[in-house]
Amino acid sequence: MSNSLTLSSLPLFPLGTVLFPGGLLPLRIFEVRYLDMISRCHKAGAPFGVVSLTQGSEVRQANGGPESFSDVGTLATIAGLETPQPGLLLVRGEAAQRFRITRRQQLRHGLWVADVNRLDDDMAVPVPEDLQETARALGRLIESLKQRTAPQGQLPLMPPYRLDDCGWVANRWCELLPLPLKLKQQLMELENPLIRLELVSDVLSRTGIASG
Repeated sequence: MSNSLTLSSLPLFPLGTVLFPGGLLPLRIFEVRYLDMISRCHKAGAPFGVVSLTQGSEVRQANGGPESFSDVGTLATIAGLETPQPGLLLVRGEAAQRFRITRRQQLRHGLWVADVNRLDDDMAVPVPEDLQETARALGRLIESLKQRTAPQGQLPLMPPYRLDDCGWVANRWCELLPLPLKLKQQLMELENPLIRLELVSDVLSRTGIASG
């Protein structure tokens, strides 16, 4: 695999959530291991990796057990950074490409780093006719959020709104729906964006959310 598709010693941020490509990641950071990591990434313009926890908690605790996390995660870039007070960072991250961990290591101060292979972006697949209502329902939700949320930068989704693309529509619903973490991870890892949207559409149909 070419160097352009691999990253060595990528700093990892294990979280109790799943980050989908094209999504937003607001973070409130106060742990020393992540304050230093985010500051370094910001200065270098480098990404970090977000992985979903399978064991342990986001914040280290004195008697907490070991952290473990999924092998597939998502790269995040820092689009905004604020320091409202010493020892606190407010970060606006934007999700990019997925990756698979090939080697991981925890450093002495607790930070995880990994060698990873980047995974292919979703293919651009138009939303088929039988799933159009799922896309339209998302469009209605976005318009509702726009009317209720100010300023625009506080919306949980960022433009462009690609309501004609299977992967984009599926990813945004996965972020918004209260799905179990394990299911979200499985959906994120799916290579076929059409299948991901079909599964999400089934959830919406059962809940009645996507009814016109």
